[in-house]
Amino acid sequence: MGSQAGELVKLRDGSEVVIRPIEPRDRELFLTGFAELSPESRYLRFLSPMTQLDPKWVDYLTIVDHHDHEALIAETPSEDPVGVARYIRCADDPAAAEVALTVVDRWQGRGAGSALLALLAVRAREEGITTFRATCLAENRAMLDLLRALGTETRKSTDHGVVEVAVDLPAEIETGNALHAALRHAAGARLNFRHPLPPGEGDGGAGRDAVGGG
Repeated sequence: MGSQAGELVKLRDGSEVVIRPIEPRDRELFLTGFAELSPESRYLRFLSPMTQLDPKWVDYLTIVDHHDHEALIAETPSEDPVGVARYIRCADDPAAAEVALTVVDRWQGRGAGSALLALLAVRAREEGITTFRATCLAENRAMLDLLRALGTETRKSTDHGVVEVAVDLPAEIETGNALHAALRHAAGARLNFRHPLPPGEGDGGAGRDAVGGG
């Protein structure tokens, strides 16, 4: 495990993963996780059949300040990649952040994504963030239920069946209480988040994260 303190989490199928803040040295682990995404998952995440990540993207996604940009990585005790959850503080509202979540295909549907999102919400509150923003497909009931479980939400429909969601995070988030149970229950299907972009980037190749049932 990396030098950052991690939390050992038991998932609903009995598997254990370590969740910790991402570090620059996780570059290879991050790329391994990307390589394990199916073509479908990559397409959902990037809106194109992307086969590799630009090095500047990898730098941006693994070198974070753990304040305005936080990323939590999940790995097995043997250091195999499981998933990543991140928030990026919004420029127009320092109390809000765009949220993204990705789980490698073989770990989807086992509870990893819900555990990552719950712990990310705890980190966000610690850094003064009170609202998560996400953009998702309107028919994705599982993802909408997952966001609703986090707190009070508001929605705004846009074109092409897309919904923009803002969720008010509760002041106290206990990962072991009914909230976590609701997150686990809601994360049973594929989820889609729009991935936050590096400063100055357009949608280009970045697009949506494929989140397979945390």
